[in-house]
Amino acid sequence: MLKYLLRLGLSLFGKEIAESLSDGDLLDLDSDGIADSVAVDTDGDGFVDSIASDADGDGIIDSVSMDTDGDGVIDSVAMDTDGDGVMDSVAMDADGDGAIDSVAMDSNGDGVIDSVAMDTNGDGVIDSVAVDTNGDGMVDAVGVDSNGDGHVDHIALDTDNDGSLDTLV
Repeated sequence: MLKYLLRLGLSLFGKEIAESLSDGDLLDLDSDGIADSVAVDTDGDGFVDSIASDADGDGIIDSVSMDTDGDGVIDSVAMDTDGDGVMDSVAMDADGDGAIDSVAMDSNGDGVIDSVAMDTNGDGVIDSVAVDTNGDGMVDAVGVDSNGDGHVDHIALDTDNDGSLDTLV
């Protein structure tokens, strides 16, 4: 389900929301003849700015694709990756280039973001990951792939739990 959910939600990433959509319009994004999404005008300005989708057909929204800056282009997708009805991950395009720049995740379901994966240099590849290892809401470790080979080259740690990264491994 996760692979399908990601494909459905993230396939809208960087796409323009059709001007012809109205609040409450039902959509069939997977072309199976059954409506699986609804267009929503969350701010009441008369323009659809999000699309809520039920990727697995269980009647529970699995992802919400959003236009957060009002330019008519999807730039953020919130997803319920574990099927519990609570969004636990958000993919974002912060610079508006149509590519994902960061993904924030709540991996243990406590409502607090545990990790953020980032593309800091804009090449389309995640190169840094910040992690809250103890659940206190503070970053405890940051891994960086500085040479782009897909492997972490440096890890910075907060070894004394004061909120500042103080050790480089």
